[in-house]
Amino acid sequence: MLNSLQAPLLFGLTAAFITTLGLITVSLRGDWSARHSGLFALAAGGMLVSLTLLHIAPEAFELSTRTPIFLMIGFFGGLILHFGIGAAFPESSDRGQAAAITPLAAVAIHSLLDGMIYSVTFAASFSSGVYAAASLMLHEFPEGVIAFAILRRHSFSNRSAFFWAFLAAAVTTPLGVLVATPFMHGLTTEVIGSLFAVSAGLLLYVATGPLMEPLGEEPPGRSFLALGAGVLLAVLMALVPLHSHAHGDLDDHGHDHGPTPRFGEIYQPPAANPHTADL
Repeated sequence: MLNSLQAPLLFGLTAAFITTLGLITVSLRGDWSARHSGLFALAAGGMLVSLTLLHIAPEAFELSTRTPIFLMIGFFGGLILHFGIGAAFPESSDRGQAAAITPLAAVAIHSLLDGMIYSVTFAASFSSGVYAAASLMLHEFPEGVIAFAILRRHSFSNRSAFFWAFLAAAVTTPLGVLVATPFMHGLTTEVIGSLFAVSAGLLLYVATGPLMEPLGEEPPGRSFLALGAGVLLAVLMALVPLHSHAHGDLDDHGHDHGPTPRFGEIYQPPAANPHTADL
């Protein structure tokens, strides 16, 4: 188990470090980021919508046949949670701290799933694990910025926002590795796809609901500029060319299992040779 944990945990810790760099970047200008928290929220919303539609949801559809159901569960689950918190804490209906729970939970769940995916893909093969890790790490830096912006918008101090964003966006990735490793052989592509779909639905609700509230508060020009910047950054991230290893993976006995599938693709074993199938 220790050997199977080393590679995914290393990449999970690296992802947490990258997220922390994003947090440090915005926290160093804490007062400035607080004044412009609405614009940060809009940029985060544009980025989350785009990343969900371009990356997370398509991966879920490739992995699971039940993606539409779990996508709805995630979206309406976020809606119920958000309004449930508003009913339990009426003071949070505007920008109180309790209102940050739903969007922060969405970030934490997604980050936890990232860590679980590291474990599952490295269990399949080292090359597929490296490809998945490289793909997922692209959004780790802005993930820290997004979590921090959410908390600053909801009246958290600079120090508190850094602490809770660090727990939600950074710590949860290596935690996901530790949680998933003992059960990685039971985490089939169908299960991972369903979890991805719930995450996508929850992120879509957060991005189109709470994070879009500043549209009515900020000047229209700056609002759409911030929103467009988030969308553009997500599109550029999605266009980064990442390719899996071109050669097949060899198991411990030296057998070639064919090319490693891209993360999100179901592995299809090579067709049997009709001349040797009956041997």
